Amino acid sequence: MKGLGWIALPASLAVGGCAVTAPVAVIGPRGEILKGTATSTMTSGTVEATNGKLTCAGNFDPAPGSRSVTVAVKCSDGRVGIGTALRETKTSGRGIIVLNDGSRAQFIFGAGAAAF
Repeated sequence: MKGLGWIALPASLAVGGCAVTAPVAVIGPRGEILKGTATSTMTSGTVEATNGKLTCAGNFDPAPGSRSVTVAVKCSDGRVGIGTALRETKTSGRGIIVLNDGSRAQFIFGAGAAAF
């Protein structure tokens, strides 16, 4: 699964310290799919996705009020990367992550990810 990277984030607005969790789907360059969740509060966010062989996890600043969010991830195969997501709504969107081996993956979070 060397060509597969991942990212996700629910880039959601949370209210009063409550956590919001959204589904995440990551699509690698050869069509591999990792599924998981992203959870955010007003001040922090975490994301994790797996396909049973590869797991990737990361942190992000949910940046309430901003349309874009940056996430840093680390995968169980040792790769690390940085990605950017664009919100389409407060709780959904999509983005790209680039890993240190040059591979790129697309990701979807929110309602659209539930279809995977």
